Amino acid sequence: MRGVKVLMRRQFVPNYYYRNLYLKLQSLYQGFKLMDKYYKEMEIMMIQVSIIEDREVTMAKFLNGLNMKILNMVELQNYMELENMVHMAMNVGRKIKGRGRTRFRTNSASSSLAWRPNHKRDEAT
Repeated sequence: MRGVKVLMRRQFVPNYYYRNLYLKLQSLYQGFKLMDKYYKEMEIMMIQVSIIEDREVTMAKFLNGLNMKILNMVELQNYMELENMVHMAMNVGRKIKGRGRTRFRTNSASSSLAWRPNHKRDEAT
């Protein structure tokens, strides 16, 4: 069965297909994606190119694509399994996202009063 699969790939899959997948995998970055979407995309690409690698290499690849805020928090911990690392990254991402929402909520009335030019000081000079 495996031999037929290899023959079919040689016959119908262009040479550049796997090269492009490897390049895409190397440059994979979380960006604005949710953590689980980023991890799933990485998993799918690794399956597509049939990568079998050491777990440390996979973990390093995963870390390399994380957003900096999440990376800085996750990389402080020591992980033995990729799943634990992904779980921690998801938790950190949720906490960062939660903080970001509450930090920028302001009452429009108080925020408009918070900044006013100091006319008295301008008149004195």
